[in-house]
Parts: sequence; C-alpha cells; structure tokens
Amino acid sequence: MVKSNFHTHSTFCDGKNTPEEIVAAALERNLDILGFSSHSMYPFSSGWHIPSNSHRDYADEIQRLKKKYSGKIKIYTGFEADYIPGICAPDFESYREFDPDFLIGSVHFVPCREGFFEADGNPQDVRRAIDCFFGGNVKKAVQEYFFLEREMLAKCYFTFLGHADLIRLQNLKGAPLFDENASWYKKELKETARAAARAGVCVEVNTGGILRSGMKAPYPSPYFLSLLRELDVPVTINSDAHSAEGIDWWFEEAVEYIKKSGYTELSYYEDGLLKSQHI
Repeated sequence: MVKSNFHTHSTFCDGKNTPEEIVAAALERNLDILGFSSHSMYPFSSGWHIPSNSHRDYADEIQRLKKKYSGKIKIYTGFEADYIPGICAPDFESYREFDPDFLIGSVHFVPCREGFFEADGNPQDVRRAIDCFFGGNVKKAVQEYFFLEREMLAKCYFTFLGHADLIRLQNLKGAPLFDENASWYKKELKETARAAARAGVCVEVNTGGILRSGMKAPYPSPYFLSLLRELDVPVTINSDAHSAEGIDWWFEEAVEYIKKSGYTELSYYEDGLLKSQHI
C-alpha cells in the first residue's frame, strides 16, 4: 500500500517541529507521500495560523524540501484553509499565488452575529459562548457548525474535507455537550454526507484526536463514515500531525476502522490526481 499523510502542521503554524524534521520522521516511518498543510486563514491570521506575511516563505520551504528529497519521498504543498464566511475560504483561487498542490477545507470557527466559538476550543469557553451567543441552545449551535461545513462544500473548491465532525470533541471531557444519537444530529450528518458527495471531495479519516485529545475513535464517527460509504465518498487517512511523532499515528488501526464501514478502497493524492488503492 501507498502510505501517505496530507494533514501535517509545522512550526510555520502551531506545530512543534520544523518541516525538515517532519520529513526525517516520515522517512523513518516509511511514508511514500507527505503533504504539508499548515493552518491558514489567508489573507488574515491568528496565533495558530501561518502569519499572513509568511505564506510565501512557507511555500518556498516546502518546495525546497520537495527538491532536496526527490527520489526518497514525494512532498506536496498544501494548506489547511479555514472557512469563515466573508473572511477566508478554502478555494484554489484564493491561494493561486502560492501554487498549492492540494487544500484541506476545515471549519474551526462558528460565528454568529455577536461573536463566535471554536469547534475544538476549550469546553468551558464553548459553553459560555453558546450561552452568550446562542441563548444556551446547543442544538442550534451544533447545527450552525454543520451548516457552515455544507456551505463550504457548496461554495469552495478544495481537495480534502478536514475532520468532518470536529464538534464531537466537545463530548469528550466532562458532561457531553450533545447526544450523538439524537435524531436531529443524525439528520445533520446525513445532509453533510450528501453535501460531500455533491462536492466531489475526499473526506479524511483524521486520527489526530486520538493522539492529542484522548479520543477513542477518529473523525468521522463510525455512523458518519457509514453514511459516506453509502454515497461512495472517497476517504483517506490523515494524522493531523502537530509533531513528528504523530506523523502516522493510528494508521494501521485506521485501515481496519475504515473497512468496518464497508470501504474496500483508500484514496490518496499524487501528481495532481486523487488515486485509489485496495485495502
């Protein structure tokens, strides 16, 4: 099997290791393909995104590594681009000047008229924001997260859908924020799976939450993954690595996880094309 990872963060954003240190780890772990995807909300930035004036330096560094390690590992330039309506979008046109090979489209921020919350933010902060901006209506807040994801899928052109049900992280610690078995929640997943199918994107099975947050299963959940399978939406395995040690975390287990949902093929990006392989 081709072993790949396209969701990789480095010191250009909130990662712990330099891109070259990550390449060294990828070679040690026998990866065939490595895609870098630093957090970006271009043309803006935050404390954990690439600074807006560092995007060119980032793209140039990945290109340097691509040439240096040619013949040993295939390296691609990408961005994990946030979707915030009216501010930034994961669209190749928006990133044209940096000539990315691929883009990951992700929703982290859930804005409303008065403010926002982060889907993977501190649980106490998220609950306070929902109380303040959504009148304590958790259902409405979660529905808004998936609405934004579907809007992103409909309006933007990108390669991979990042951690499609990231909001599940809020059920991990303390009292769960919402019931994942509720009919309204399952309806959101069904509609989002249909939106992914219409968009023609590849959905990542993201193992990062297992290493960094103690989750028991990756994104998307088994139920969500089964919905994607029913619609023949392609999937790939990404580690969402924020350190060299996480470059292929839980990959073998992820293959079995994907098979349980009925998938027999795994996708990956190579030389401008989304390819598939039997698992």
